[in-house]
Amino acid sequence: MSGMGLDDLDPFAILDAEAERLDRHFAGLRDAAWTRASRCAGWTVRDVLAHLAGQEAYNHACLEDDLESLSERMVSEDVATVAEFNAWTVRVRRDRPVAQILEEWRDKNGETRRRMRSLGRDATLPTMCGPYPVGLQVFHFASEYATHADDVGVPDDASPARVHWRARVGRFALTERAAPVEVDQDGDGDYAVRTSGAEAVLTPPEFVAATVGRLPEPHPLDPRLRAALRCLA
Repeated sequence: MSGMGLDDLDPFAILDAEAERLDRHFAGLRDAAWTRASRCAGWTVRDVLAHLAGQEAYNHACLEDDLESLSERMVSEDVATVAEFNAWTVRVRRDRPVAQILEEWRDKNGETRRRMRSLGRDATLPTMCGPYPVGLQVFHFASEYATHADDVGVPDDASPARVHWRARVGRFALTERAAPVEVDQDGDGDYAVRTSGAEAVLTPPEFVAATVGRLPEPHPLDPRLRAALRCLA
């Protein structure tokens, strides 16, 4: 992972912190709070938890180097795309008690985080996209957890330290996928972003929201920049 621009960040500590934030939030929810709409279109807060629990099937398949078995299961469930997999993780848990889903997520995610840390950031992990550094995979997980925490209304969604690491992971992801966009930051301030025929200046929270596809619809950012900047959702 050396030279990736994230060397001074601890992905495991960041992921642990995001998981703990989500756990505290979910543990405090009661009754109607679970059926409140989340920021994920068509999903309730309960559905987001179900998705987090369900995606552990993929994480554990990577850790066990058994993606073939997972693929076979998905074929048997008539699941062919990432979107269909995400919908499936929610659908199969619709009739389960929410306490059971929360316990499932705690148990399986806790195991994932322990095993990832044990492997170390420079180890490689089998993924659907081929072997990938563990540390970078953990940064992707942390970004997803942070995004879903915002989706379900976990407090402190814009603390400076949290925005800082999320923006850095977003810039890395843009570079990783060779996104057609140039990004420059004014010190620790705003981001100047440019793509063919469009440019804009975004605050750090706006830049993070753009990288995870969560800018509000009324935001005036050019659609070409919206598309180019979305790299972690």
